[in-house]
Amino acid sequence: MTEEDIKLQFITPAIAAKWNITHITMETKITDGKINLKGNFVFREKPKKADYVLYINANNPIAIVEAKDNKHTVSYGLQQAITYAQMLDVPFAYSSNGDAFFEHDFLTGQERQLSLDEFPSPDELIARYQSSKVMNDKEKRIFDQPYYTSQTTYAPRYYQRTAVNRTVDAIAKGQQRLLLVMATGTGKTYTAFQIVYRLLKSGM
Repeated sequence: MTEEDIKLQFITPAIAAKWNITHITMETKITDGKINLKGNFVFREKPKKADYVLYINANNPIAIVEAKDNKHTVSYGLQQAITYAQMLDVPFAYSSNGDAFFEHDFLTGQERQLSLDEFPSPDELIARYQSSKVMNDKEKRIFDQPYYTSQTTYAPRYYQRTAVNRTVDAIAKGQQRLLLVMATGTGKTYTAFQIVYRLLKSGM
């Protein structure tokens, strides 16, 4: 069976049995692809795409799932899932070949294999995440406050989302001074706007 067959028949049903489809995105583009220069020609490599991204809410992805065909082991795609999870700053990474899931928990550093029926529900992952991170009322308000969106704005890129989330989290914890370093052209104004918007809307 191909990877797409495995996803359709086994992985997607196992995830969708416990997760609302509005909290799942598939083939989520993380990067546009590395730009290469060869002589006078400029070209991009293939973009990095996560097979599944699972979200607590619109602001906060919580898990990555990478799928492989059943010619590979259950854990074959785990390193790819870990790489994407690190880029998106999420605490859980999974791989699957349709026979089972293999989990990497960034909070504990532990790994384990799960049957398809044992894939964690949103409540379970949220409970595990929150048990490792005591949140005060300010943090909870900011955590739930969505980004500014309109027909003329774009969703934050993965590094902008990470920058915004980490910054507002630090401010909610009482940190008074922060330094956010971003290269030219990476959207500093957009990132700063989203930080201010979420702080104001959450009552900070």
